[in-house]
Amino acid sequence: MPNPTSQPNKLFLIVAAAAVVLFAYGLTSGAQLAVGIGVVGCLIALAFYFRKHPTLHIVTFTAWLTISTVAALFWPDLFLEWNGFQLNSINLYLVQLIMFCMGATLSVSDFLSALRMPKAVGIGMMLQFSVMPIVGVVVAQALGFEPEVAAGIILVGSCSGGVASNLMVFLARGNVALSVTMTACSTLIAPLMTPMLMQTLAGRLIEIDFWAMALSIINLVIIPIGGGLIINRVIEERRTAAAFVRVIGPLALFFGAGVAMIAGVVLYLGGANPDTTFLHLRLHQGVVLSGLTLVVGLLLNFTLAGHRETFQRFPPLISMVAICVFLAIVTANSRDDLISIGLLLVLAAFLHNVIGYLLGYWLAGMAGIAGSNRRTVAFEVGMQNSGMAGGLALSVLKSTGAVLAPIIFSTVMNVTGSMLASYWRDRPPAEESAA
Repeated sequence: MPNPTSQPNKLFLIVAAAAVVLFAYGLTSGAQLAVGIGVVGCLIALAFYFRKHPTLHIVTFTAWLTISTVAALFWPDLFLEWNGFQLNSINLYLVQLIMFCMGATLSVSDFLSALRMPKAVGIGMMLQFSVMPIVGVVVAQALGFEPEVAAGIILVGSCSGGVASNLMVFLARGNVALSVTMTACSTLIAPLMTPMLMQTLAGRLIEIDFWAMALSIINLVIIPIGGGLIINRVIEERRTAAAFVRVIGPLALFFGAGVAMIAGVVLYLGGANPDTTFLHLRLHQGVVLSGLTLVVGLLLNFTLAGHRETFQRFPPLISMVAICVFLAIVTANSRDDLISIGLLLVLAAFLHNVIGYLLGYWLAGMAGIAGSNRRTVAFEVGMQNSGMAGGLALSVLKSTGAVLAPIIFSTVMNVTGSMLASYWRDRPPAEESAA
């Protein structure tokens, strides 16, 4: 276990202290550049310090999320365009990459695990898609947010669980298998539940197109996760003729299923809606994504066949980088709005998260879920897929106001989750009841 007083950590603390001095100088002299470098430099030094600390390492990812957001607030031009290329044009691709990496950490058995834990999974799903959307409505109304921002808060609450909850459950001595299963299952039903909840709870605040949101979730979430899931499977196969058949089979099936699923919806809606431009665009995106998965799967099988452990090292790192870049870009594009209401949104995110944990834990106990399973349900209810929410706010709601909540919630959620995981880690759960 790393020693927090080791020489590298001492060096990081010295750098952090020097950055604080630079920050203080900037404040007193009015040098904004010194203020920005001081804040970001201090956060970067602390992030490396946390990484080697035996207990604080769980907030390393949160530190990098904060760094990306703060850097974009101080220097937004760095994240708006490069040589005329608008960086916000890659936002949705970043969300898809994040979801792909999420899928690459799952397996088919994670979905099938629901059959072995039906009570816990069922109660968790019910609480996740009821507690968080309703709490989102209450918090947004209580704090008096304008309609688009309020819709963004409700959108975060209406999304499926995120992979961050799996890590927090592990650190809190929860049931990791249950956590992964709940994340997988909530993601699977998101194309139905998220649009339905948004139409019901946020339809009076902002226009909600049910089918547009459902198709976007399929393209942004389901297909990339499915692609990662398939690739996680085929990467195990060796490069032999028989193995190639086993590889190409599931990949081709996935490609055909992805195309058929979206084409079916487009054809079904086409008769009722003569303007199918949007729908055909979604069909085109689904075909491209499915085909890309087929190609990437074959390439990875060719290069890393039989080396699944090596492959598994990359998705979490790639996902973390993609999330940080996504946050920096959307923060830069929404900088003025964030500065004006950022602190109030931090309060909203904190309340939303903490109430979600408390109600998830309490209601799970009322339903007969105990021990590590109860902790797991609390995390799954309280921690949402903010990346999915951000992608939907941009692609469907097309609202800079609605995207503010996912930006803030992404960081706050990891802070509160880390705090709760740290508290529970040193307190073993009581003996579980059958769930």
